[in-house]
Amino acid sequence: MQTDTVRQAYGSVAELYIELFGTSQQVDADDLALIERHLGDLPGRVLDLGCGPGHLTGHLRELGVDVMGIDLVPAFIAHARASHPGVEFHIGSMERLDVAEDSIDGILAWYSLIHLPPPEFDGMLKEFRRVLVPAGRLVLGVFDAEEVGAFDHKVLTAYRWPVDEVSERLGRAGFREVERLRRPGTDEHRLLAAIAAIAV
Repeated sequence: MQTDTVRQAYGSVAELYIELFGTSQQVDADDLALIERHLGDLPGRVLDLGCGPGHLTGHLRELGVDVMGIDLVPAFIAHARASHPGVEFHIGSMERLDVAEDSIDGILAWYSLIHLPPPEFDGMLKEFRRVLVPAGRLVLGVFDAEEVGAFDHKVLTAYRWPVDEVSERLGRAGFREVERLRRPGTDEHRLLAAIAAIAV
């Protein structure tokens, strides 16, 4: 993933993005429930990777989760810190997680892999598995489609993934799918899928 390109692209629209997506009330209720089911009761540290303005990080903290948000975009992290005092946020990349092997109980990657080129997808899942404890939980959101392909996302080129293929790749990376959610979105690019998996 071209980290600098992604940072600059989202930084240029940060204020609008925060206005559109800055609170957990703007998250679909079924999506929020799925996140809560799989990450809302974990006893150890959870990472919200690509946390954006911190709305889901803050929501998990309100549930009592020990959660930390990480994002590339300084404007998002500044907003998150101001909006959710007492919650830990850091500027950083999910490609280089500065945490020990088998040290994290859960990961939320909520549509934060969408700009990752397909050849890099498996490596990112393996990095997630590296840091998760056995039976650690991963929840991710993707744009669903019949085949892998790029499309013109409003911010930067993004990729769609067949949800069955995502599940297969999760399996190869050391995960087992435990739940999935699929629903239509707001336009032709927005067939949405969320997958919850356990590290095995």
